[in-house]
Amino acid sequence: MESNIKLKNRITVLSGIGEKKAAMFSRLGINTVRSLIYYYPRYYEDWQNVSTVLNAPFGEKTTVKVKISGSTVSRPTRSGGTIYTTFGTDGTAILKIIIFNNKYAAEKLTPGDEFILHGVIGGTFSQREITSPDIKKATDSEGIYPVYGCTKGLNSNAISIAIKKALDKVIPTMEDPLPLTLREKYTLCELTDALKNIHFPESFEKLEDARRRLAFEELLILQLGMFRLRNRVRSNDGYIIDKNKVDEFYPLLPFNLTTAQSTAVNETLNDMSSGLVMNRLLEGDVGSGKTAVAAALMFTTAKSGMQCAFMAPTSILASQHFDTLKEIYKNSNIRIELLVGSMSAKAKNDIYHRLKSGEIDILVGTHTLFQKKVEFANLGLVITDEQHRFGVAQRNALTSKGKSPHLLVMTATPIPRTLSLAIFGDLDISILDALPKGRQPIDTYCVTTEYRERIYNFIKKHIAEGRQAYIVCPAVEESEGDLVSAKEYFEVLQKGVFKGYNIGLLHGKMSEKEKNAVMQDFCDNKISLLISTTVVEVGVDVPNSVIMAIENAERFGLSQLHQLRGRVGRGKYKSYCILISDIKSDEAKMRFDVLCNSTDGFKIAEADLKQRGAGDFFGKRQHGLPELKIADLIKDTAIIKESGKAAKDILSDDPLLESEENKYLNILVGRLFNQNGEALN
Repeated sequence: MESNIKLKNRITVLSGIGEKKAAMFSRLGINTVRSLIYYYPRYYEDWQNVSTVLNAPFGEKTTVKVKISGSTVSRPTRSGGTIYTTFGTDGTAILKIIIFNNKYAAEKLTPGDEFILHGVIGGTFSQREITSPDIKKATDSEGIYPVYGCTKGLNSNAISIAIKKALDKVIPTMEDPLPLTLREKYTLCELTDALKNIHFPESFEKLEDARRRLAFEELLILQLGMFRLRNRVRSNDGYIIDKNKVDEFYPLLPFNLTTAQSTAVNETLNDMSSGLVMNRLLEGDVGSGKTAVAAALMFTTAKSGMQCAFMAPTSILASQHFDTLKEIYKNSNIRIELLVGSMSAKAKNDIYHRLKSGEIDILVGTHTLFQKKVEFANLGLVITDEQHRFGVAQRNALTSKGKSPHLLVMTATPIPRTLSLAIFGDLDISILDALPKGRQPIDTYCVTTEYRERIYNFIKKHIAEGRQAYIVCPAVEESEGDLVSAKEYFEVLQKGVFKGYNIGLLHGKMSEKEKNAVMQDFCDNKISLLISTTVVEVGVDVPNSVIMAIENAERFGLSQLHQLRGRVGRGKYKSYCILISDIKSDEAKMRFDVLCNSTDGFKIAEADLKQRGAGDFFGKRQHGLPELKIADLIKDTAIIKESGKAAKDILSDDPLLESEENKYLNILVGRLFNQNGEALN
């Protein structure tokens, strides 16, 4: 049976793997032979440099080769375990070998036989010892050994053995998805060599070659899928918007657009009047004025006889966008409505009817816009706000409610350009890199909890002047560890130092109706001090709020802190951000220094990405993209550029990947993305 093993087979086709062991592998996400050989090591141990026992450094992982010089002795421990002890030597010194609760490993160490041991040397200069080392026979070569993520009952060595069996069986029949011309152009090794050396590297040079090849392939497939998705959308016949209608919009604004805003409006309207479907990302820092750009596009679309959908991630933000847009359009005949989950069935049904009959020009809402009952008469433009909260499949679900409507996705999370190409490869990109006039600079300070009383007095002083403030906590309830919790904080302040003040509480466990009521009271200045979790991070606009104090600031990412800071400084008053933390680590200090010394969201995002990595920066499975198994979106910027160029070159010659040399690339892209552009694993 093993001679006909295929990548799609269950791992039970391999000898030594029955249903019981297969269930263990399944806990690691390994079910097929393919998923097994693409289960990469977490790290590698270098057993190449063998030290003598006498010269082995203390306290460091070291490799030694010794001949066992005595029988293994066992003794019980008080906890019910067993300690096994024996001795070995390489002629320079005697090494005591201690093994805990592993009879199998201890019995391997037979007197007179030679073994390679890898572990931390301890003891004294006169009596060196090694505790629970990794053990290999001396006949095994000293080399570089993989270490895999494990699960109960399945150790790294067992995984390594299974992968070796799988590779031995499938490598002779594996086809390389990367054409020879591509591999030669970018100096990439063959797939079979890459898989051998990523699991069992002959040298660190070969290991790096293997990692680069596999990362290149992973990023190439990702970008081919994203570019094809964009090309597929752009190939559709798009509604032609009369871009000259925008001239009627500008007099509605009480301010002039910035140069960056005007450029973004022109770029998007050029797309929308070209006959092709627009598929564009509008990326702008906190407060850069994305809503004004969106308002211009929706006005122009409505005046061209088409409808618009504007989707926000929360009902609070959707309601705020609705109020802002309604104010902008008040002197026009634009018909705009709001659809959120908390509305009555009667109100919703009225909107469904008028939307389908074409009596509504712009519908603002949350995920409620996905509902089957939401039917547009002629949807021409879809806008999603805070794109990092929505995936590829979600935005496709909304655009499917029209016949190839234009799409604009917006984000206030600045992303370095190279990274944007990988994450938003299916989108053209416009960037707002300047703030509108009148935005107040925000002074940012980092202090310890010893300053809390001064902070409270500072807040009281500004409340007395009619202003408002936020205090953000990382946890909702006291049970969430040693973090400052919003509920407990609110109760303490309400009964203590802020007794008699109008203070409110906002957190994610409240119902939408409760959250909306609190935010409305804060917007109306019925609440002077709002105690909140990060639910206020996105989009909430209260121009009268001037202080943002953040407890346990070390628990937030730089970009998240920058987003929270952006909730103040939105009006005409001087504003402040106060980071409260007792953590004195170099990493925390570095992060706070970046925030205190910069208001440039792109610089802050870059620093955040370098410090935390893409996984933590975006959160798990953000953007609806597949999880990268080996490529690193931060460290592999050069490979992102190379693979992106390769993807564009391939698609320019073979847009549908139909040629013989690209057929395996086509299979891999199809496996990664389903027909709706949704990422698969």
